[in-house]
Amino acid sequence: MKNKNISVVIIEDDPRLNEMLMLFFEDQDLIVHSFFNCTSGFEFIQKNKPDFMLLDQQLPDGLGIDLVNKIKQVSPQTEIVMMTAKHDLELAIEAIKRGAIDFLHKPIQQDELDELVLKLVKRQQKTQSVPTIETQPNALIGKSKAMLKVSKQIGLCASSHANVLISGETGTGKEVVARLIHRYSGKKGDFIALNCAAVVDNLIESELFGHEKGAFTDALKQKLGKFELAQEGTLFLDEIAELNLSIQAKLLRVIQEREFERVGGVKTLITDARLIAATHQDLALSVKSGLFREDLHYRLDVINIHLPPLRERLEDIPLLVFALIDKITLKMNLKKAAIDKTAMQALQQYDWPGNVRELENKLIQALIKARGRLITIEHLMLSKIRSKTKNNGNTPILCSLQQMEAKHIQAILNYCIGHKGKSCQILAISRPALDRKIQKYQLKVPIK
Repeated sequence: MKNKNISVVIIEDDPRLNEMLMLFFEDQDLIVHSFFNCTSGFEFIQKNKPDFMLLDQQLPDGLGIDLVNKIKQVSPQTEIVMMTAKHDLELAIEAIKRGAIDFLHKPIQQDELDELVLKLVKRQQKTQSVPTIETQPNALIGKSKAMLKVSKQIGLCASSHANVLISGETGTGKEVVARLIHRYSGKKGDFIALNCAAVVDNLIESELFGHEKGAFTDALKQKLGKFELAQEGTLFLDEIAELNLSIQAKLLRVIQEREFERVGGVKTLITDARLIAATHQDLALSVKSGLFREDLHYRLDVINIHLPPLRERLEDIPLLVFALIDKITLKMNLKKAAIDKTAMQALQQYDWPGNVRELENKLIQALIKARGRLITIEHLMLSKIRSKTKNNGNTPILCSLQQMEAKHIQAILNYCIGHKGKSCQILAISRPALDRKIQKYQLKVPIK
């Protein structure tokens, strides 16, 4: 390995262990500096800000755990691994809580160090390779033809006053598209959104048109409706198919006449709000079944924008993942995180019934488990999500993760004709780890 750009600091007061660790990391072609106490090690870290450090708990001039916070303040990018001879789970929890990425118990095994170096190198490579993306709450992300078509439609319809119907499965980003249309429309008013499915039938009229004081039992004061609030702006009605037929008739009148009255009011109000509606249902089928007015459908569907499900634009997943990671880490006040290649491939092999919303939820869970660092396949809880891979196009492949791992490692060994070094490079594991898995799964190593 050529890792001369990665620097390692060892703080360990046992001379023999200190020397052994130093020789090991030097043999991995890393830049190594070793110290025997907190004071000298911390002074070096303040000035040089290394990439990685091994920190003992019991040191002559203090406890390693008390040094973690200080190191993170002066060198946030330094990855810290704690070492101790005591099997103290509470100490391990506290170390991780304070910012350490791992916790090793002495005596430290060779394969533990091998895996540590592999993780370190992968962290550095992945962190450097993650592109910086300007993440906005209403950004359209993707490079697929389908999303290019959507972006063109937004550009074409944004400046018009025509009604827009956005269709697509739940979680595809219909509100994101609506907000983009409003942003590029040049309208001076606000973007006002209402989820029609989230409001009970007896309140939806008040939400849309407002009400006067005393209009009904709980109407203690006048309330402005969404159409008034969206004056000179855009009104977005999500899940429009959930409106009952009575409200549909009143909505049709507002679209046709551009006027309405508050509930309990007599004054006619004028609206110039641009209307954008969205649904995950097929409105044409709803019309045929008598659940949706045909004339209202025509009025809403002047311009139609269909958002494809995520499973039909899997090439967009890497861009979405990077953008969502930036968004989530910023919102959760986490450090910038990365994702390894295997985890990314797994995300691209899933059919995403919940679309982008489900992807974001899975990444939030993974970042919490990974503590905002490098997301690996273990953090994605793949045993709990459905794989896109099918057998004969119909029956899902049902097997455990261990069975899948055994099959994958055997396939790599066969591909490399038994060359363990090449197999380790592809699998991104150490030689001892590969040998253990071969023994564990009783795999066959082809003869070169």
